[in-house]
Amino acid sequence: MKHSKYGLNYVIDLLVDNGLLGLGQSSELKTEYMSARSARGRISPTRKADRPEEIPDDPLDFVISRKLLLPGDNALGRTIDDDILARLMAGDANLPYRRVEQRELDLELVTSILPKIFAARHLVLPLGLEDGRLMVGVRHPFYQSVLEDVRRAAEQPTAPVIVPGNMIRKLISEIYSFRGSVVGAEGQYAGGPGIGFDIGNLEQFVKLKSAAEIGEDDQHIKNLVDFLLGEALSGKASDIHIEPKRNGLLVRMRFDGVLHDLHHLPKVLHPAVTSRIKTISRLDIAEKRRPQDGRIRIAAKNGEAEVRVSTVPVAFGEKTVMRILDPEALFLDLEDMFSNPRDLARWKAITSLPHGIILVTGPTGSGKTTTLYSTLRRLATEAVNVTTVEDPIEMIHEEFNQIAVQPKIGITFGSIIRNILRQDPDIIMIGEMRDAETAENAVQAALTGHLVLSTLHTNDAPSAVTRLLDLGLQPFLVASTVVGIIAQRLLRRICKYCVEDFVLTREAALELGFLTENDLTLKRGRGCEMCRDTGYLGRMAAVEVLGMSEGLKRLTLKEGLSSQELKGEARREGLTTLRENALDLMLAGLTTIEEVLRVTAPDD
Repeated sequence: MKHSKYGLNYVIDLLVDNGLLGLGQSSELKTEYMSARSARGRISPTRKADRPEEIPDDPLDFVISRKLLLPGDNALGRTIDDDILARLMAGDANLPYRRVEQRELDLELVTSILPKIFAARHLVLPLGLEDGRLMVGVRHPFYQSVLEDVRRAAEQPTAPVIVPGNMIRKLISEIYSFRGSVVGAEGQYAGGPGIGFDIGNLEQFVKLKSAAEIGEDDQHIKNLVDFLLGEALSGKASDIHIEPKRNGLLVRMRFDGVLHDLHHLPKVLHPAVTSRIKTISRLDIAEKRRPQDGRIRIAAKNGEAEVRVSTVPVAFGEKTVMRILDPEALFLDLEDMFSNPRDLARWKAITSLPHGIILVTGPTGSGKTTTLYSTLRRLATEAVNVTTVEDPIEMIHEEFNQIAVQPKIGITFGSIIRNILRQDPDIIMIGEMRDAETAENAVQAALTGHLVLSTLHTNDAPSAVTRLLDLGLQPFLVASTVVGIIAQRLLRRICKYCVEDFVLTREAALELGFLTENDLTLKRGRGCEMCRDTGYLGRMAAVEVLGMSEGLKRLTLKEGLSSQELKGEARREGLTTLRENALDLMLAGLTTIEEVLRVTAPDD
């Protein structure tokens, strides 16, 4: 290491040596730091109005607080942060660098070795045992005395690992709060009394506590559930899975469409956690043999979010899945959803028609509901009556008249459509066209001058036509009512905070099935704190928009029609397929080749 002592000079010189800071900037920073510290010593603490700008004492925090932009054209406005400084210090000191997630740590090991106050004061965290040594996460290489204290507390050799400071702070806050709730709950079975149903409110509002607000005197099970919901919201998870196993309780969360194991909890907590979730979602806590569905409304960063709760009995108890429905993610501007302007124009033209059937197709989790809701919000003006039939209602929106399917009392997709025609609707949204009765009533609604939007499970847009024929609809009815179809898939978006270029050789591209004459310069995510080290942050849709032209309508009337014939005609008329759309997103640097191959099928 260039310096034997930790201080601002060490941090500044490290940045200069690596070309991230100029000599002029370094001198200005040193002067600013020393002047502020000197001024702070001369000013009375009671004269708050005369104090200079608060300057962090720690040199790393000071440099980060200055928000210094990284040099170069590809920085995307990124500033020098904890992650960059940690990588530089690890390289300078020849120490390993690591990014750590809570799910990787043994919470009992961490909390049994160090008290929270010591860990927080020195920003140090035990990471686990490797080769007979305790790996200890530290913020910078100058922690010899602290490592010696940890060695004495753990009674075994230690080895330092450089971890970004903001990550250590986050882990300390989460681990000690979460572990405190788990330990407290193990000795206290927190069940809950049954609760009646209030038909006046569809969901119950619950205010979550943050990790900082969860204290030792609070009810541990409530704190535990609050922590899980808060963690899912902050990480923008779409689902929380609480799965009972033979010897424990596994908590998993879905980020950007992919499930991650996060927590392994004691099995004794399972009944109490399930009862707490049932209580706040207004489910029957005594009923453990039948599946149940409920809802919770919780405070989110930008308003409120709804949580749809589902419980079902499995081999080792009741599994609970909580789907988080954030209005910010469910209602999007159409301009943000379509990367191809031609597809956007075609979709707007289709949805502007006065009557007909419009279908959104794709597998579960492909964003069909988001497309429907976002389209409906654009169409829902004060001049039209929008009525939806859903199973269940995904997100309550006051501009829509929303009806929940209830098969137990005879309210099915098919039966309710006949009745809502007497409600003078202009636009009808049907959650799913799943049987012949629903399809026939949707056709009748379209023939009587209504615009009907619905979803269908098919692999691509042309297959939706043959699927309707399989349901028993007459070809002439399909040809005269279906006006447009959109198929879609969700691809993970490259994280903008750690994006980097790489070269895909022509030979490698050919092995993957892509025809190209030259090497390709593509983008990928390196992995950082913002994307949980996955290289991806957020998702976007690859779409296939099919407008039913006169040629396609005539083809629909052909006996023995196949979806391949329809697709061939649609492509001759200018259809951009799912794979083609996904490749355009990859070449634009928005997603990766792995995502294209994972999500879309090759065109014939």
